[in-house]
Amino acid sequence: MNSNQSPTSSAIILIVDDTPDNVRLLSTILTEQGYQVRKALNGKRALATVQEFPPNLILLDVMMPEMNGYELCAQLKASPETSCIPVIFLSALDDVLDKVKAFDVGAVDYITKPFQGKEVLARVANQLTIQSQQKLLQEQTKQLEQLVERLQNEIQERRLVELALRVAQKKSDDLLLNILPAAIVENLKKGESYPAERFESATVLFADLVDFTSLAARISPLELVDFLNKIFSKFDELTEKHNLEKIKTIGDAYMVVGGLPVAMADHAEAIANMALDMQEAIADFKMDTGEPFQIRIGIHTGPVVAGVIGTKKFIYDLWGDTVNVASRMESQGLSGSIQVTAAVYEQLKDRYLFEERGAIPVKGKGDTIVYWLKAKKS
Repeated sequence: MNSNQSPTSSAIILIVDDTPDNVRLLSTILTEQGYQVRKALNGKRALATVQEFPPNLILLDVMMPEMNGYELCAQLKASPETSCIPVIFLSALDDVLDKVKAFDVGAVDYITKPFQGKEVLARVANQLTIQSQQKLLQEQTKQLEQLVERLQNEIQERRLVELALRVAQKKSDDLLLNILPAAIVENLKKGESYPAERFESATVLFADLVDFTSLAARISPLELVDFLNKIFSKFDELTEKHNLEKIKTIGDAYMVVGGLPVAMADHAEAIANMALDMQEAIADFKMDTGEPFQIRIGIHTGPVVAGVIGTKKFIYDLWGDTVNVASRMESQGLSGSIQVTAAVYEQLKDRYLFEERGAIPVKGKGDTIVYWLKAKKS
């Protein structure tokens, strides 16, 4: 092989062999080819050399005193700093089991003594080329990952600039972002307006943490924000799970809707499942007194108007009687309960268990029959 044709001929190669004649012969062959050669006559010296001058490749004898080649190779492969250095065994042992053991401890090749110089050079060049290609691939992969990350950051920054979705938490030091529905975001990114739209059928849920005001008075603002973030992050997961749309958080209240901006036939059932899952999820959170958290949930279904308001910090919001009634269902409910209207009951009574509460006064509606949603039927 012509040294001028090899892109890896300037590589550093460590020869480890307790026979000086073998070391001299290998060193001559490799040096003439343009490689830089380092030598070690035993395993311990080889370890020290590798630590001080990491080679590109190691030619390793098997039969050596104190530490044989298998043991040395195993130690090299066990260390993160040296595990990537390719090891080629050169040994007079030509039994298949000896070769298998060499590969088991991490060798990339095995040459049987007495060796031919051309074979050694060919196998060395092959492994160095593989190593070079692997490093090139790793670098290209890293560059690609960096490019993807930059593109993702640019997209995220563009969204933040265009949408600037933030709703302030009055009792927190941080702000939680309100994310617009995907369809609305795409329209806004294109510079298109999104006028208010009427949806004839949607289901709205309001949830409120019980006794959260008293907790806020007992803990620091940072602890409060962290607590809210953990709870609302769990609710966000449930929103994704049930294919619903989170509208906003207001203090310690959480608002979610089903059936818009993309139509959804079973939105009432999806909201009911969300409410039951929220009750189960909140049981995992404890107050500073050790008592479990509880929430009030209210649900109503009916027509709503939805759209984007504002010119700088956009927010996708809902309006209409359905929203007001859902809010009343929550505020006039009981701790740990899910209160729903007769409209919800009529849609879900065949698939869910309900308990009639009776008539309660609802602002603007008068006395209204309401129900407790208890569970999903088996």
